[in-house]
Amino acid sequence: MGTNASTAPRSAASRHLAALVISLVLVGAVSALGGISSAGAADKYGTLAQPSWAPPSYLFGPVWTVLYVLMAVAAWLVWRTDPRWSNPAIIVYGVQLALNLAWSPLFFGLGWRGLALVDILVLDIAVAVTIALFWKARRIAAILLLPYLGWILFATALNYSVWSLNS
Repeated sequence: MGTNASTAPRSAASRHLAALVISLVLVGAVSALGGISSAGAADKYGTLAQPSWAPPSYLFGPVWTVLYVLMAVAAWLVWRTDPRWSNPAIIVYGVQLALNLAWSPLFFGLGWRGLALVDILVLDIAVAVTIALFWKARRIAAILLLPYLGWILFATALNYSVWSLNS
């Protein structure tokens, strides 16, 4: 039985929508796991010596929510150009997600701020590589990740400052 011309576009649209939902769910899972592992983070964050330029703890949730949505949409756009798990851009994206996930339990859960600093430095590199690979696949996807890179570079400086002030 052949493909009906009227159902083929709907089928493709359904696959694209499913891929977007999966991308959002994956990033949501990373966010949720990071949140669970850093329960009480606001209280812990408030007890640490911080630089004068440190943002208030209530700012992190809204910023990360926006960044995670941008990340999910960017990954979905790249996935649409090459829907394979072996796609190098998707592999590096997965690596940076894992590094992102590791940071909260290291910094807040275990209090290993020095190791968290190493993690976020590697994350900085992984996100920069992800952006470069996304640029080759779909430029708008790379652009969507620029606020994320800016935020984690800021977070890297903050991590270093908090680590050095509390060591």
